[in-house]
Amino acid sequence: MSRAKNIVEIIARALADRPDNISVIENEGRQGVHVELSTAGKDLGRMIGRQGRTASSIRVLAGLVAEPEDSDVTVDFIDNS
Repeated sequence: MSRAKNIVEIIARALADRPDNISVIENEGRQGVHVELSTAGKDLGRMIGRQGRTASSIRVLAGLVAEPEDSDVTVDFIDNS
């Protein structure tokens, strides 16, 4: 488990009304780490935030804590409803 996935999961569970419904999946490729955060309904809105500010902040934090060998970190938000 990378530090990027770990920080995304910690933040998502702290923001969610139902932290048990949070799922974070990590895939590593040639272009870096791809993290998928999936949740449903109202919690997804909390993850994205007003005008995408929370989502942007989560992406920045994931990039900051990534290992040096990971050239790029991408965080996608997926609706499970």
